[in-house]
Amino acid sequence: MKLSWKFLFSLLIALALGALPARAQHKPKNPPASSTDTSTPMPMPMTDTQKIDDTISQMLGYWQLGMADQMKKYYSPDVIVVSGAWEPPISGWDAYARAFQAQRARIQGGQLDRTNTLIKVEGSSAWATYQWEFFAVIDNAQHDVRGHTTLVLEKQGDDWVIALDHTSVVSDVTGQAPTPAAAPAQPPPSSPGPGSH
Repeated sequence: MKLSWKFLFSLLIALALGALPARAQHKPKNPPASSTDTSTPMPMPMTDTQKIDDTISQMLGYWQLGMADQMKKYYSPDVIVVSGAWEPPISGWDAYARAFQAQRARIQGGQLDRTNTLIKVEGSSAWATYQWEFFAVIDNAQHDVRGHTTLVLEKQGDDWVIALDHTSVVSDVTGQAPTPAAAPAQPPPSSPGPGSH
């Protein structure tokens, strides 16, 4: 007797489908752990100060990589940014993203070190201030730029977003003093710190 491949295939499908209900009737030997199982400790919730510090760290990580799209979640849509260059403040995320991308096009690599961070929380508002040093090649020249940044943050749900970002460039250790920008899209080489687009 010769069986066709269609018949064998149909028989295998029927056997497989018939076996499923029988397997489903068996109870597992080890039931899942109950919700009262204390063998795995629950993580401690972060304080607002810790959340803000984490927000700053993540934002600066994306800032160093030049990833404006990922930075967006850390900023209020109507953020005000005061750069380290002598230029008018930037109003709104879209304007800041354009200025940031124009500046990042002039920077090759770079490392930013943040120190001396102070954070103060008052209800749904907070401020954070820190010093930074940025090492990078800017316009094909090595720079070591130092400055301060102050952020004003507001709480939106469980997240903290930056409403004001004010950066001051203190010095370019390479010997170049901060100079005024020729135009908002062309900040001087000594103003690449966070908040200075």
